[in-house]
Amino acid sequence: MYLTKELPFSTVSIQKLEFWGATTILVFALLALSMGASPNSSDFYGAGLEYYYYENYFWPQLIRFVLLYLVFLFVNFMVVPRLLARKTVWLYVLLLLLALVAVGLFTGILDTYTKAYLFSEYSNENKAYDAFFQQGFHYAFWLLLMLIFYTAIKYTGLYLLSHSGEIQSRSRIITRDTLSAFVIWMVSVFLLLVLNMGEEIPIVWGTVSLSAILLYSVAYYVLIPKTFTKKKPFLFYLLQVAGVLVLAFLPVAFILFPLTQNPDFAFALSSVNSLVQFFIVAPATWLLYKRQLRGNQEMHVLKEQLGTTNANLDFLRSQINPHFLFNALNTLYGTALQENSERTAQGIQMLGDMMRFMLHENHQQKILLSRETDYLRNYIDLQLLRTSVSPNITIDTRIEEVLDDKMIAPMLLIPFVENAFKHGISLKNRSWIRVTLHSQQNTLFFDVYNSKHPKSEQDTEKDKSGIGLLNVKQRLNLLYPNRHELVIRETAEEFFVHLTLQL
Repeated sequence: MYLTKELPFSTVSIQKLEFWGATTILVFALLALSMGASPNSSDFYGAGLEYYYYENYFWPQLIRFVLLYLVFLFVNFMVVPRLLARKTVWLYVLLLLLALVAVGLFTGILDTYTKAYLFSEYSNENKAYDAFFQQGFHYAFWLLLMLIFYTAIKYTGLYLLSHSGEIQSRSRIITRDTLSAFVIWMVSVFLLLVLNMGEEIPIVWGTVSLSAILLYSVAYYVLIPKTFTKKKPFLFYLLQVAGVLVLAFLPVAFILFPLTQNPDFAFALSSVNSLVQFFIVAPATWLLYKRQLRGNQEMHVLKEQLGTTNANLDFLRSQINPHFLFNALNTLYGTALQENSERTAQGIQMLGDMMRFMLHENHQQKILLSRETDYLRNYIDLQLLRTSVSPNITIDTRIEEVLDDKMIAPMLLIPFVENAFKHGISLKNRSWIRVTLHSQQNTLFFDVYNSKHPKSEQDTEKDKSGIGLLNVKQRLNLLYPNRHELVIRETAEEFFVHLTLQL
């Protein structure tokens, strides 16, 4: 099995991080370029040549940065994954070679502008051009080696991420977040080296950022949890961090010696790194830990409340024996038929179907749309038993038959119809309700249009507003975010609801 096939869940997220990391580095490189520094001007003046900032530095470096950025995206996101998956290997090997040849050619051309002062060191221009292009192809080969090294480290990191659970069971410090941060660090240092930002910037960034990752991991999982038994936990935590940084000062400086070839710079960078970790990284880690701790406590309280609510709901459900209820309805249904009360028998049958739906399907996350429409029809038919005797009441329903297996959250449509019958029907005044439902592909269109009548003074719910519509609005926002449109219009005499839902 190929390595890329073993990492389906993390490859996409890492590619996003790589893209934004590369883009961020390019932006910072362009910002640094726009500041107007001329690091190669002294070489031109030393060779007795005139120096033109834009011709001899700005435009060549701008083209170089953009070219390397595009080549990195092309090779990293298109060529390397296909090669690892062994898909049309010869084609992508050819594309890789062409990309490297392009880098070598452009590097040689651009160096003739940024390093034009070197022409005087060669006996003729042809030899100078040969040297520039030879160095350009050496640089392209060096990039290839760097890319191979980076790819090996990246996929090793991906492998570690895919097994982060096993690794964390052995070491609490090495988590998926830590490994992800380490991958980002590798990307940033690699791009700083590739973009030829000089020696100091990659060393400074690599030292400070890697130290921040290590300190964050140690502080978050080792140092901070030990502080909560102390009287002054934050002070005790800072003392621990200070001790760690003091112990790490000399090792960091000694590691920097071979990289910088300058003892003074190595000690200065180690000192600056310690100050950054103590005054920025350590307090930030403390704040993040406290925020996570508050979130966990709130989640624990919510889980306890949810457990209590579920327990109460289970208790209430246990008070009703569904078998007894359905047996009683069957008895009433048989009695109504014996007494030739067909309307009563029909109502009992529809009520039984609705209760069976409530008990068996309402608790599911998704049900067939056909079952939801069946429930709507049963409810409307049950209401017609009491309203059909009044000539002033008009109920018009056009509910389309659902033939395919579309799914919907249960009890999402019925509150609108219940609201229409509750507020739109009067046995004394002319009333109407119109319900339409149809679907096109994966889009559901649902309309409820009804008359509206003021409540009587004797109505106990005159000054109360129901929670049905508010509840269904909240459910739509939670279950179908950015996938629904709900329009409600109300006048003194009419009420209109239009719902468009992406199933």
